[in-house]
Amino acid sequence: MEHGDFTHIELPADDTDRAKRFYTELFDWRFSETPGFDGYHMYATPGAGDAGVGGAIGKRGEMAPESMRTYINVRSVDDVLARVPELGGRVIEEKQEVPGMGWFGVFTDSEGNELAVWESLPRG
Repeated sequence: MEHGDFTHIELPADDTDRAKRFYTELFDWRFSETPGFDGYHMYATPGAGDAGVGGAIGKRGEMAPESMRTYINVRSVDDVLARVPELGGRVIEEKQEVPGMGWFGVFTDSEGNELAVWESLPRG
């Protein structure tokens, strides 16, 4: 699994351009338009093909639900949480350990959506 990968998830946004910029800069997601679905922006995570996952960002309450939360795989919880505020988000739970498994942290993005990032213990 690559940095930024998770399953297809719809993310609501009040400002879809701002939300796309936030995720592009934080996780290197790629966006595309969906013919016939104005305001519904499909994204693909960095691991293309079978390894990658996708989803969409849509206008809150119109093209996407009101709220959502999911975990996103990252190389470093510390590095991601450090960048969140500069991109317009807010860290709401600092890095915490899940003994024997890894670490997580929770933040809100530029649109106020709550998400969590997950860093597994190194494989050895």
